Amino acid sequence: MSKVPGWLGRLGAGLTRMGRLLEERRRAESESGEPGGPGVPAGPGGPGFPGAAGAAAGAGGTGAPGGSGESNGSGENGAQAPGSVPAPPAYAPAVAARPDPVDAIPWGIRVAAEAGWRLLVLAGALWVLMKAISNVQLVVLAFVAALLITALLQPTVARLTRWGLPRGLATAVTAITGFVIMGLVGWFVVWQVLDNLGDISDRLRDGIDELKRWLLNSPFHVTEQQINDIAKNLSDTIGTNTEEITTAGLQGVTVLVEVITGILLTMFSTLFLLYDGKKVWSWVLKLVPAQARPGVAGAGPRAWRTLTAYVRGTLIVALIDAVFIGLGIYFLDVPLAVPLGVLIFLFAFIPLVGAVISGALAVIVGLVTQGVFTALMVLVVVLAVQQIEGHVLQPFILGRAVRVHPLAVVLTVAAGGLIAGIGGAVVAVPLVAVTNTVVGYLRAFSYEQALRHAPPGEPQVAPPV
Repeated sequence: MSKVPGWLGRLGAGLTRMGRLLEERRRAESESGEPGGPGVPAGPGGPGFPGAAGAAAGAGGTGAPGGSGESNGSGENGAQAPGSVPAPPAYAPAVAARPDPVDAIPWGIRVAAEAGWRLLVLAGALWVLMKAISNVQLVVLAFVAALLITALLQPTVARLTRWGLPRGLATAVTAITGFVIMGLVGWFVVWQVLDNLGDISDRLRDGIDELKRWLLNSPFHVTEQQINDIAKNLSDTIGTNTEEITTAGLQGVTVLVEVITGILLTMFSTLFLLYDGKKVWSWVLKLVPAQARPGVAGAGPRAWRTLTAYVRGTLIVALIDAVFIGLGIYFLDVPLAVPLGVLIFLFAFIPLVGAVISGALAVIVGLVTQGVFTALMVLVVVLAVQQIEGHVLQPFILGRAVRVHPLAVVLTVAAGGLIAGIGGAVVAVPLVAVTNTVVGYLRAFSYEQALRHAPPGEPQVAPPV
């Protein structure tokens, strides 16, 4: 028991010495930022808890307390802030630095992502615009129709103004004359249809009987029982769908009211566009941002010239189609030759699709009223006139300024018809022609601006393709 206090004393002295060494070690680490002197590995406890050898080396720099050796990165040479991560020892394996996430993504994917979100924004804006247009579809179609009629009548107003008439009087004379001519044409078509309705009914019955006899004697082996079954099915279908037909008739009344409203809107819009077209355009330019205003101001007159050339050219081509196909139908003794000619004229404003529909209608009327041979002759006349019109007249009359690729025409007419019906199909192609002109001018304008503001000595900017 007498040796116990001495043993405890030596243990306390050892612990005290160990605490002093640890304190010196912590002080050395805080000054040098390294767990030990150069070339001395850390103790078994790791860099943060060195052993005795590591503690002695860290205290003196060379393995002895108070030694004069230099500490790697200690003191004035490169002291680090307290709490910073120390550098790894020399024997630690090298670890490659991770690249920036932006640099790790391939260039093609970054370009696709940049273009993708911009396309999404444009698609969203276009969707909102189309929803807004669909809610006021009648107003938009009436205004577009007024633009087309104004493009047709505006040269007449300008000519009368140059002859000395006041602009208001020239506008009134032109608009009234144009609307009266359109009204007379519509009245003449309706009058011809009503006047020939009885004759058409008789010829229709005769044509159906002739078609029935042709089917019975044809190589298709059609029997009279099959024809009677088809007629009975048609009669049953009409009888079972009487309610739907009545509903369609009521909807037809609503459509008629909308058509009358659209005609009135078109007339008023045409009058104001003919009289105050320049003021309306100046007001539209004020809505454009100032930086883009010069380009838009230059593109506007070119777009209007393109629209005027398209409307006038299409009018001439439609008139030629109507006259020559109508004459062919008349000489083939097909009834309703004049109304069919007017329909051919109106449907000619729907490129490609309108010619097919009006030609098919003329062939069907010839087949039902005059027989198979007359229908084939009508088909020959329609195809001949349309081929001459498509390959000779349109390139010569319309010119290159409003030329649109046939694939673009078909897709545009289909999209316009799906969005806004017949009106959308009519205005789709002139809209594409005007857009093509505007985009081409803006590209050329941007190229000229880039050349004008380019510093001297720099390489020339590539012209737009």
